[in-house]
Amino acid sequence: MARGYAAWRGRAVEPLVRDALARLLPDDRWPDVRTVGGWWPRTNRQEIDLVGADDRPAREIAFVGTVKWRASAPLTAADVTALATDATAVPGVTAATSLVGVCPAGAEPDPRLAQVWTADDLLAAWP
Repeated sequence: MARGYAAWRGRAVEPLVRDALARLLPDDRWPDVRTVGGWWPRTNRQEIDLVGADDRPAREIAFVGTVKWRASAPLTAADVTALATDATAVPGVTAATSLVGVCPAGAEPDPRLAQVWTADDLLAAWP
């Protein structure tokens, strides 16, 4: 039951995370991001929780990211590897597209992550 709740909670929070990031962006780091959405193909084999783009439909993708709503476990190298692998299926993503993450517990140090937002960071979207 707890495992099911954790999965449900993760799915339930994703739209709130996207809304918070859309309110916080654009900023100095992501000046061209005007929309934050998600991406998945009809097969649902890959799923990208966050896609920061210039418009909808996107002409340029600034970042792709993962949301892991874990209070006591940060994003791991395995999480980033899974994101990097799945992101290659997203139309418009290139090797230069930044990887980002959202996790209340932050992230283990990983040079592949351009940005990590915590729950506290997201709260700043609603002053």
